[in-house]
Amino acid sequence: MKRSLFRPLAAASAVVLGASVVGAAGFAAAATDGVEATYLVLAPGTATSQAKARVAAAGGTVAADYHQIGVVVARSTNPDFVSDVAGRGVEAAASTDGLGTLLDEGETLETVGSAEVAASHAAGEPLYGLQWDMPQINVAEAHEVATGEGVVVGVLDSGISSSHPDLASQIAKDKSVSCLEGVQDTSEAAWNPTTSDHGTHVAGTIAAAINGVGVTGVAPGAKVAAVKVVNDDGYIYPEAALCGFMWAAEQGMDVTNNSYYIDPWQWNCRNDARQQPVWQAVQRAIRYSQSKGVLNIASAGNSNVDLQHKFIDDGSPNDGSYPVEERTINGACVVLPGQAPGVVTVSATGPTEEKSYYSSYGLGDVDVAAPGGDARFRSGGSASNAADAILSTTFNTVTRTNGWGYKQGTSMASPHAAGVAALALSANPRLSPGALAAVLERTAQPLACPDGVYNPTPALGDRYEATCYGGQRNGFYGAGEVDALAAVQ
Repeated sequence: MKRSLFRPLAAASAVVLGASVVGAAGFAAAATDGVEATYLVLAPGTATSQAKARVAAAGGTVAADYHQIGVVVARSTNPDFVSDVAGRGVEAAASTDGLGTLLDEGETLETVGSAEVAASHAAGEPLYGLQWDMPQINVAEAHEVATGEGVVVGVLDSGISSSHPDLASQIAKDKSVSCLEGVQDTSEAAWNPTTSDHGTHVAGTIAAAINGVGVTGVAPGAKVAAVKVVNDDGYIYPEAALCGFMWAAEQGMDVTNNSYYIDPWQWNCRNDARQQPVWQAVQRAIRYSQSKGVLNIASAGNSNVDLQHKFIDDGSPNDGSYPVEERTINGACVVLPGQAPGVVTVSATGPTEEKSYYSSYGLGDVDVAAPGGDARFRSGGSASNAADAILSTTFNTVTRTNGWGYKQGTSMASPHAAGVAALALSANPRLSPGALAAVLERTAQPLACPDGVYNPTPALGDRYEATCYGGQRNGFYGAGEVDALAAVQ
């Protein structure tokens, strides 16, 4: 069955990072005379001096030099920059200009009224009773052992509201940054949200404070760092993502949460010369962050596709940069960063611990599952129930006011896993990124494949049909749903 990458229901929330880059040979440069464009220039190793010299000779300027991984972010008005910069010291060069994908944020399904916020609850947090996701993964019991003390989680996203009453005490301001255009800006205004509260919602799930206000996070003793990679127009480019990974590494963060994919083609095909530089650059950044002790966690995506089986992608690129191409997706094509080696990939479950209707999956690709919400399982797809989505912190970017509300998606599942990782690391600070990933998988509660073809939304026809493969470790849930209590024992 053909599956479109476009998400037909706005209720499923996911950050989408898109910027296709093209190879140094055989493709036109992005800039026209007098119009500045942005480029990734990759050196053969970690030395970038020759690459920077070639950038200057080709009429460009260096915006950022990630010499640790041999990547230079350059800008130029030279329409022939890609061909002119090629030569000794340059392995590949690619334009990123005009190829970003809009942030596919999904709507806030429902906000919580002030009366509910003021209500009391036995757990001490007024809205805890509405957070079905927390008991599902044994968060309260885990807090008797650890709450995430001493751990910093980088939220690569749209920024975090520093004035939110559930987050103001939780933000590591000294480690927060805007990475827009690949340039680091540590001013508080720069890393606060402007047009999207997606990062604020994600941050609340990870570390909202236990303070008698609103909700609780999975790891309320941890700190979150805002790493803003989404610009005011809702686009995210590879230079911002690279900056985010490198910043997290250099700032000594322990975990990052990544709810996006890289390239306007959702699948990055390593045998496609247009996309290969993206793969190379992102791999370098991820490997470097891992070498510095960072565990990167990513969402599986909301397209309800089996990441391990060949199918037709007939919805990419989705940013208007090129005509849509129908491509056969095979083993040479991956979703980045989710399918990159060493990244923990998370699928989404609903209140019944079954795969959320929108969640992508794949045996060998999904490592663990976590609550992401499923607002349609009760009705079989015919109606949406916001209470079955994930309640967390929100920020109204129009009125500039803080609040609480429901969203759903694998974007909401990934921060649950990041929070559990923070709990596990605070209980055992000596864990390496690889060992921490192993703890998440080893302590997850196995969930069995459903029999036959899974279709939780029959009212929507066969749109969300899926077939699960595997045994105790399977394509829907990986090793199982994360368990906060088991992870800290």
